[in-house]
Amino acid sequence: MTTSRAFPLNLLLLAGSAEARDLAERLSGAGHRVTTWMTEPPRSPAPMPVPVQLRDPKDSAALRRDMAAYDAVLDLSHSFDAALSRAGFAAATALGLPYMRFERPAWPLNAPSITAAPGVAEAARAIPMGARVFAATGWASLPDFLPFQGSRLMLRQTHRHERPAPYDFVDLVFGDPPFVTEAEIALFRALSVDLLICRNLGGRASRPKVDAAVALGLPIILIDRPARPADAPRVETLDAMIDWVAQL
Repeated sequence: MTTSRAFPLNLLLLAGSAEARDLAERLSGAGHRVTTWMTEPPRSPAPMPVPVQLRDPKDSAALRRDMAAYDAVLDLSHSFDAALSRAGFAAATALGLPYMRFERPAWPLNAPSITAAPGVAEAARAIPMGARVFAATGWASLPDFLPFQGSRLMLRQTHRHERPAPYDFVDLVFGDPPFVTEAEIALFRALSVDLLICRNLGGRASRPKVDAAVALGLPIILIDRPARPADAPRVETLDAMIDWVAQL
């Protein structure tokens, strides 16, 4: 005999993706208690509508201890934050908690100009000599571009800061989302971009730069997402995640 869980549910949301805030709003609006775990402070100017805790995915004992207070784990961590996703799934499995991951479909390699690379370092080795490269791979990826054989590396930054670029071949290009294809085309033309390197995030919000590069006939290298646990259950829409919660 099965018994239904008490309403409202006490849900743990592993966050970092653009969709995490939307899901938190929907779940809390439905009356559930929602707490968010992240590996770094939220970057969006719109605050999360639920409590946020910063957690270290390496501290597996603390994750298991604190996760035990929740009824289920909803993983909407960033597509490239595999550490939080793997640690969250491992802890939930050890505790016997329901777990579901939201995962956008990756962008297909459906244009002759698009190729894939398993990481930034591999993409960097494919940069033609003297190329002007526009990269949307994150600040932490900069060491992976060494040694740099292009002429300039233009790194997109979506949050204003005063940190100087750590290498003399790097130009920081600040921009405020949401981005649109027409503006990205104009930007690439103004910067004389020869090559786009970006992470394969999937979804529409990050797609305009790819569409702009395709429109301009520029080569594109998409960085593959890090591996996730192969046996972790997943859905591809927020509606499917809401339906899963309704079955708990």
